[in-house]
Amino acid sequence: MRLVVDLNKCQGYAQCAFLAPDVFAMHGEESLIYNPHADEEQRERLARAVAACPVQAITADGLDRTDGSAAGPPQEASDGR
Repeated sequence: MRLVVDLNKCQGYAQCAFLAPDVFAMHGEESLIYNPHADEEQRERLARAVAACPVQAITADGLDRTDGSAAGPPQEASDGR
């Protein structure tokens, strides 16, 4: 799983550091530091941290996988036509 934080977007609300402290931490009052290659055991906490970011500055590749296998291509919804 790979994390990316848009540090230009991040406003330092620290919700991620509160929800996943083993991955995210505040350095001082405004600078965020994080582990871009988080452990698989952190999946649930990371999902909460990504969802809690008020400015949506965090993206996580591979977060939607639950069985440990590679995620396949997105499926298109069928509209019945």
